[in-house]
Amino acid sequence: MTTAQLLDGTSIADQIRTGAARRIDTHSQRLGRAPCLATVLVGDDPASATYVRMKQRACERIGMTSRAEHLPADASTDQVVVHVRGLSDDPGVDGILLQHPVPSQVDERATFEAIAPHKDVDGVTMTSFAAMALGVDGFDSATPGGIMQLLDAYDLPVSGRHAVVIGRSPILGKPMGMLLLARHATVTFCHSRTTDLPAHVAAADIVVAAVGIPRFVQGEWIAPGAVVIDAGYNQGNVGDVDFDAAAQRAGWITPVPGGVGPVTIATLLAQTVEAWIARR
Repeated sequence: MTTAQLLDGTSIADQIRTGAARRIDTHSQRLGRAPCLATVLVGDDPASATYVRMKQRACERIGMTSRAEHLPADASTDQVVVHVRGLSDDPGVDGILLQHPVPSQVDERATFEAIAPHKDVDGVTMTSFAAMALGVDGFDSATPGGIMQLLDAYDLPVSGRHAVVIGRSPILGKPMGMLLLARHATVTFCHSRTTDLPAHVAAADIVVAAVGIPRFVQGEWIAPGAVVIDAGYNQGNVGDVDFDAAAQRAGWITPVPGGVGPVTIATLLAQTVEAWIARR
C-alpha cells in the first residue's frame, strides 16, 4: 500500500500548458502567427516516433503549430547538422527538438550544437548548459526544468536540502544537478562507478533517479520522508525506482507514468512559446 504522497505530473503539466496557451492568446495577434516547434526524427525507432507524435499532439492542443522533419536511419552527422542548421535559420521556426537518441553513426553532440541557442527549447546545447550552471537567462533542459516546476508546485523545499542525482547524462543528470545547486541544494552526483550507492541515497532528502534501468533504486535505500523523483521510463511502464517499495518510505514520490513525463513535454512547449515571444 502506498504511503507516500504522489507528485501528480499530469495535473501540473495541465497548469503549465494552460499558462502557455494564455501566452499564445495574448501575443498571437501582435506577432501574426502561432509559435512553431520543429521536431527532427532520425531513423525509424518506434519509441522515438511515438514520443514525437505525442509532442506534436501536445502542440496542437494549446494552439501551437509543429513541423515534423524525418531523416533516414543511415543519415550521416553532416546531413543531420545541415538539416538542423536550416531549421535554425528558418524564421518560421521558433523551437527545435532533435529527438534522441540518434543512430550510432551520428555524433549527437555535433547535431545538438547545430541548434541555434535561441531555439534550443529542449535545453540540450552547451550554451543552455552554461546558462543553467551560471544561473543566467536561457532555456532549461526540459526534464530537469520540469522536475523543478514539479517541486515548486508542491512547495517542496530545495534550499539547504541534500539532493542525490543518480545519473550524469549531459541532458538530464548533469543539468538536474546544476538547477538544484542554483536553488541552494547540496548536490551529490552518483553514477555507475559510485561505491556504496545505497548509503548515498539513504542520506538524501531529494533523490532524482535517471539511470535508465528498471526498478534500479530499491525501496530500502530511501530515507523516511524523502522526496523521490523517478525520471526513468522503461519498457512495461516502469521507472528507475522500485515504486511500491519506495512509496512505503518516501514522503513524496512521482508515479511512472504520470509523473515526470508530462511536465517534461509541458516545459518544452512553454519554452517554445517564450522563444517565440522573445524573438519578436
